[in-house]
Amino acid sequence: MLNGIWGFFMIGGILTGAFLGRMDLVTQAVIGGGKSAMELAFTMAGVVAVWSGVLKIAERGGMIDRLAGEMNPLLDVLFPSVPRRHRARKYIAANFAANFLGLGWAATPAGLRAMEELQKLNREEQGTASAAMCMFLTVNMTSLQLVTVNILAYRTEYGSGNPAEIIGVGIAATLITTLAGTLAAKGMERRKRNGAAASRF
Repeated sequence: MLNGIWGFFMIGGILTGAFLGRMDLVTQAVIGGGKSAMELAFTMAGVVAVWSGVLKIAERGGMIDRLAGEMNPLLDVLFPSVPRRHRARKYIAANFAANFLGLGWAATPAGLRAMEELQKLNREEQGTASAAMCMFLTVNMTSLQLVTVNILAYRTEYGSGNPAEIIGVGIAATLITTLAGTLAAKGMERRKRNGAAASRF
């Protein structure tokens, strides 16, 4: 899907440039875009490498297990079907911590492991996500963040005079989206549960 969208934009841009006789701008955009992409990739690789290392050290030092324990009250509300001692909680806690710091890329490995563990608890029919899996995806997609490290890196790379000025707005925006997403997911979960209970009578 995304490949088709990007392909459409690229071909459309090239054809538009040719039609208007401005292929020089298309060439400049290709060269400049490639250069910017490489520079940004190196910048973000450094950010991800540092924070992935920090998370790995935290995991080996037992900090992630402790974090999961501290987050139990929240995880009990969001994932009541996941036992407290289950490995899924450890990876969910690590993923939430990374996302909370705005380290979306560094959160991906923990997120994948969390989904693998949640699948082991999935009692739905094959190909259907469980309520816990849906909730986990919802929180990830709405992305509650305290410090948007990735965005700060982007803004620094592109010469922002004050890269940190978006922190307050980012916290407010992600707080609203996370609350809305969580409430919607809980509402759908309750609706499905009530529907299943009604079908038994």
